[in-house]
Amino acid sequence: MEETNRIIAEIWSDGNDNDNENESVISSNDTYTLGPKILNWDGSRQKWLQEHRGFPSHVNGRPRILLVTGSQPSPCNNPIGDHYLLKSIKNKIDYCRVHNIEIVYNMAHLDKELAGYWTKLPLIRALMLSHPEVEWIWWMDSDAFFTDMFFEIPISKYDHYNMVVHGYPSLLFKEKSWIALNTGSFLLRNCQWSLNLLDSWAPMGPKGRVRDEAGKILTANLKGRPAFEADDQSALIHLLISRKDEWMDKVFLENSYYLHGYWVGLVDRYEEYIERYHPGLGDERDAICDSFRGM
Repeated sequence: MEETNRIIAEIWSDGNDNDNENESVISSNDTYTLGPKILNWDGSRQKWLQEHRGFPSHVNGRPRILLVTGSQPSPCNNPIGDHYLLKSIKNKIDYCRVHNIEIVYNMAHLDKELAGYWTKLPLIRALMLSHPEVEWIWWMDSDAFFTDMFFEIPISKYDHYNMVVHGYPSLLFKEKSWIALNTGSFLLRNCQWSLNLLDSWAPMGPKGRVRDEAGKILTANLKGRPAFEADDQSALIHLLISRKDEWMDKVFLENSYYLHGYWVGLVDRYEEYIERYHPGLGDERDAICDSFRGM
């Protein structure tokens, strides 16, 4: 229930940010795309890296990571919201400084059709293509804060994967739950596979009739999902379930630690976490980051 409330709060919050733009002109019979189809990105990227030795994809044996976050270009309805956004970006900058991670904070809508919580898709795609030196893109919602500043992502654990997202296989494939995974914080490798995934993920996103009709499909197919327009998390869950053989070999569902938690279920246990803190992994370890939406 806590996770459900978090997601609903996120959806309605993002949904109110429409910048007074016109209703979508995308027809429900059209297939939306993020842009021209990119082919052989892996080869093009490797060629670029060879020609630009000063921008290696790995530094001191570790892959280069770019943390990406952002917020709407307009002020929050409540001034305290902007105050917390400032605290949020300072928190992320501090974490990135400690761990030698680069960071991008975006306030622009790169595609008016993918407003709100779908904004991350065209942004991630654009950053992959404009920063071939980056090995991993790490998306993190603006309302999420790092609560374990010294925890370091075990990035070598994901050498054979292209996407890392907090989730549970049983919830995803047995229960087909709409909260089986969490897209508030996830890692995506800069490669052709990821570009293809973004292309397959995006078609449910255009606002208006397309998103409304897609929401009905998601509600009908995902356990526990309320009736509302399509959101990016439910769309990814549906994609991984319906095309499991195509995608899951390269998706790592991380649950040995909280890649993204929710404050309601964790804040009352911080003292307990401190008492039994230990280096290493385990799902009950203090979450690396928590979402404070709806606080």
